[in-house]
Amino acid sequence: MVSVRLSLHKPIIMKTLNIKATLVLVVAFFIGACAEQNKPTEKTKMIESTINGATDTATFGAGCFWCVEAVFQEMKGVIKVTSGYSGGSVKNPAYREVCNGTTGHAEVCQIIYNPKEVTYKELLEAFWQTHDPTTLNRQGNDAGTQYRSVIFYHNEVQKQLAEKYKDELNKSGAFEKPIVTAIDPLTNFYAAEDYHQNYYDQNGDAPYCQYVIKPKVDKFRKVFHDKLK
Repeated sequence: MVSVRLSLHKPIIMKTLNIKATLVLVVAFFIGACAEQNKPTEKTKMIESTINGATDTATFGAGCFWCVEAVFQEMKGVIKVTSGYSGGSVKNPAYREVCNGTTGHAEVCQIIYNPKEVTYKELLEAFWQTHDPTTLNRQGNDAGTQYRSVIFYHNEVQKQLAEKYKDELNKSGAFEKPIVTAIDPLTNFYAAEDYHQNYYDQNGDAPYCQYVIKPKVDKFRKVFHDKLK
């Protein structure tokens, strides 16, 4: 479906404190146990999982990538966030194609981070806290397979951590409905068009930013205040 981001959205209301508490317990368990413009540039270049052995990479889809980008840019230990497309069958997809749902791609953010400052488990905590993982192919008024909740893992360790975390959250009852987040291997990543990068920082006064992205960022700053840059 075509994106409806230009309309004013009502942010998803979640039981933040209860979910936050459960997420923290799960982390402890682990430790103890948009119209189309120019074609995107450098879209065929994969972001490496490591850079000089000092960083690692995570790839998440949680609805609109503008929202995901804005949240993770706030997190301590995150070095770079790139909005893009993953999980589809078409090479070098354009935004309009992805929005039409014809390519199979999801809007995602690829996150380069310093594992000495933030762990993959902590990134998973932020991922599940900052969107609704129980709605299939939808976040708020943004509907379509491109908005699906998905974790694209880069290695077996990430896969096991994501599956374990998802299982524990479902068992704990942190969410009223079952989590539908897909956990798939990363097979491709194409950076989105330049105008999608740093979108919230550059378009903070736009209606979608004010009524959808800003509340998510404000909530993240409040709940994860100890993990901010």
